[in-house]
This record gives sequence, C-alpha cells and structure tokens, in this order.
Amino acid sequence: MSGTSQIWFGRRQASASVATTVEVESPPAPKIPPGAAIVELRSLCLGEMDPTSLSKLTPEELTQEVERTLAEIATQRRIQLNGREQRALARELVNDMLGLGPLEPLLEDDAITDIMVNGPERVFVERHGKLELSGVRFRDAGHVAHVCQRIAVRVGRRVDESSPMVDARLKDGSRVNIVFPPLALDGPYISIRKFARRKIDFPRLIEFGTLTPPVARLLEMAARARLNVIISGGTGSGKTTLLNALSRLIDVGERIVTIEDAAELQLQQPHVVRLETRVASLEGRGEVTQRDLVRNALRMRPDRIIVGEVRGSEAFDMLQAMNTGHDGSMSTIHANTARDALTRIENMVQMGNMGLPARSILTQIIGAVDVIVQIERQRDGVRRVVQITDVCGMEGDVATLNDIFHFEVEGENLSGKLTGRYRCSRARPSFHERLSYAGVERAWAATMDEACK
Repeated sequence: MSGTSQIWFGRRQASASVATTVEVESPPAPKIPPGAAIVELRSLCLGEMDPTSLSKLTPEELTQEVERTLAEIATQRRIQLNGREQRALARELVNDMLGLGPLEPLLEDDAITDIMVNGPERVFVERHGKLELSGVRFRDAGHVAHVCQRIAVRVGRRVDESSPMVDARLKDGSRVNIVFPPLALDGPYISIRKFARRKIDFPRLIEFGTLTPPVARLLEMAARARLNVIISGGTGSGKTTLLNALSRLIDVGERIVTIEDAAELQLQQPHVVRLETRVASLEGRGEVTQRDLVRNALRMRPDRIIVGEVRGSEAFDMLQAMNTGHDGSMSTIHANTARDALTRIENMVQMGNMGLPARSILTQIIGAVDVIVQIERQRDGVRRVVQITDVCGMEGDVATLNDIFHFEVEGENLSGKLTGRYRCSRARPSFHERLSYAGVERAWAATMDEACK
C-alpha cells in the first residue's frame, strides 16, 4: 500500500464510526432521468419562491434569484446540471413568471412578424415573409393554456370552454387571437401579429420593395389632398403597416379619431383620439361595436376618421362620414382586388339592413371613396402595392374604375425575388379638382410623367 493510501486509510479508521453513520443515513440518491430531473427541479424551485418578495424584484434580479435557488436545490437533490442548462432553465422560469413562457424569445426577435401556436409542439413563425417551423416547444397543452390565460387576464377578459375565442393585445401592442378547446382540437391555438417596434414610413417601404418612389410620392399627395382612401388586401398583406405610413403625412394641426377592434395604429400627430371596441360581459351586456364608435366619432368634431378595419355594418356609417365633410378619412378592408373591395363594402352596408336599394348604396360608395390601394403578399414574401385605383364614377349600375398604377410581374432574379414594373395610366383622375385645391396638381402630373417613361 502506498504512503498516500496509508494516510487516507488511517484517517478513515480514525473516524470510522462517523463515516459509517454518514454512509448509512445518506445513501446515494437514485439516478433521475434528465427529463424527470428538470420537471422536479422546476417544481421545487417554484415552490421555494415567495410571490410577494418576487414582485419587488426587477427581471434581472429575479433571474439571479432563480439561478441561485436552482443551484441550491440541484446541489441538495444531487441533480446534475451544467451552467448552460441552469441558465436556460432559469430563463424559462422567469419567462413563465413575467411573460409568455417559451414565446418570449420569438417576441424579442425583430425579424419575426407573426407567431402561430398550433399546439404545444408546433410553433410556426413568419420570418421575412416566409412561414417556418420554429424550434420552440411548450411542455404540454396545459402550458399553452396557462399562457392563454395570462394573455386574456391582462386585458380583462377570460378564455375557457364557455368563452373559447378571444381577441386581445399584448403590452407592446401586438395583436393576439386565441382559440380554446373544445373548438381547438389539438390544444389551444395562439396567433400573434407582432407590433413593429420601428416606425415604418415610405422610405422604409421603398427599401422593403413594397412600392417605388413615384408610387410613394403619389400616395403622399393623396394624403395631403385629403382624398378618402381604402387600403385593400388579404390577411397579413401589410394593410395596417401601409395605413400607418400613410397617416404619418396628415397635418399636425388636424384632429384625428381612430376606431379599431384591437389598437394597432401608430399615429404620431399630437391630436389623436383613439377608440377601441369592447366585447360583451359574461352577462351579455356592455358591448360596444365599431358602428357605435363611428357614430359617436361624428359628434367629436373630427377632421379625419380612421377606421382600422371595416368588417361589418359600420361600413355604412363610415361612408356617411366620408360624404359629410370628413375628407381624408382612411380605412382597410379584406379583398383581393379593388373592384372586390367595392363589392365587399356594398355587401357590408346591406348587412346593416338599411333597406337601401343596391344602386343607392353604390352611389354612396362612389361619392365617398376616392382611391383604393391594393396591397398583396406575393410568393417571394414581399408585400407589394399592386394597384392604385381611381374610383371614377358609374356607368349604369356598374362602378367605373381606372388603375392609376398596376404592378405587372415580369420574372424573378437569382435570389428568388419577383421582378416587374408598374404600368400607369395618363388619364386625368376624377379627383383632379381636389389636387388643384391642395396645390399638388403640378407635382402629381410631374410624378406621373416620371413614372410613365
């Protein structure tokens, strides 16, 4: 036996009774599978936390406290965790306590515009206009349900089997839709339209390829000339983003009233009144619809009324506002073409059971709407303005439209981006007198000359 071994053996003999006692009372802990270890550690850590004291900590301080608690429990329970796993688990717990759990990293990623949870193990994101399956996972359906409840509670709503569909928004303004079982067959579904942190203006849209400089200048003049504009497009085509950019050109001296189901507009003017609808209570009382808000907005002395999205009978009241001195009003609508947009507005007015003949409704639409801007998310992922249409008048019972600009696809480049050009019309617009009154008639003509070369 070597010298070192003899010394060690002697020490063991000197304290044999103590060593024997320790070995008998503290047998080695059973080996826990990694998954079960994490579940146990998470549960024990949450049990150790005092909600009252935690509420006083900043997120950074809370993260440090969670890491410290995890380290202590892991040591006591002999759970093997390296530093990276410990930090990752601490972040996960803090996100569950303060935020939306595993969705927090996706919300922080500015390249992601949409987040779609199709169950605990299938979380899709839209990045640069393309959908992809992310690596984010929830623990189980109950974890997804917990996040849904957290979102609903923050806006004073509830989501459960009796109220399985909820529209809400996050603190940063992102729009959220939740569908709960039994309507959702694979666990709760969450759809998040993220709120852009950076202000989007026309130079940025030109950079993105949404439109060209001449098209941007024409839209700027349309805003300055107080034309009534409808932005039309499909879901996720960029309607609200374009409306935000267009609204930045409104004069700072005007009083603007915005009406939305879920507040998304980012107007920078100093005199903005923001109105948002309210759903009915559990007793079925207290609902305030967009139509109620549009009617009330007419009594608030607005210079312009901006309806975030027209989707029902409030279309009639919006037309009334546009026809009664509130020039420069704007709104968005779901439609595939400019002509489809007019048809949808007509159908929505009829939904209000006004009893008006179809020709009378169309006459009001023609008198109210000056320009329809059609935007589309194309197959290369770019959201493009594909039509700017002048609502000219009527021939018989049919609306007469003229495409001031129309985008035609010509091919695609090596990077997969579509290439094309805008075809333009030199016809005099029906709102020519409005351009003259606003002092932009010559600028409009010069821009059209440049674009049509």
